[in-house]
Amino acid sequence: MGDDMGVIVRTAARATIPLIGIFGSYIVAHGHLTPGGGFQGGATIAGAGILFLLAFGLKEMKRHFNKNLYSALEGIGGLAFLGAAMLGIGVAFFYNTLWHNGPFFNGKPGTLLSAGYLPIMNLAVGLKVFTGLVSAMAGLALYRRWRE
Repeated sequence: MGDDMGVIVRTAARATIPLIGIFGSYIVAHGHLTPGGGFQGGATIAGAGILFLLAFGLKEMKRHFNKNLYSALEGIGGLAFLGAAMLGIGVAFFYNTLWHNGPFFNGKPGTLLSAGYLPIMNLAVGLKVFTGLVSAMAGLALYRRWRE
């Protein structure tokens, strides 16, 4: 995997990986306004990591992949999601308190800052999905290499 990829595939991957990451970030950031959100954007960004693994191989992935960092980021994403959900626990779980009386509501529904903490939750889910999928793919590749 990746070791027999030619220069064309690697060059195309170098050009498209940043674009995939930017597009995935856009999907996460605008998830409360357009179709998409944390899961869809996180899976898109994870596609960039998987493309890196396929184009450059496991040896190069191991040089750039820090298991402890990805594990910590996945935990931070989960805790941020639960923390945002717990903000409104006095009223209801997932009650959007920032939308009702917070600084993120500017009075104009449909604008980027009109959703309260929904963008925060999308960021948390996107981080968790991205790190989880890339970690799973790296784990599968390492297991495959170990089995050979």
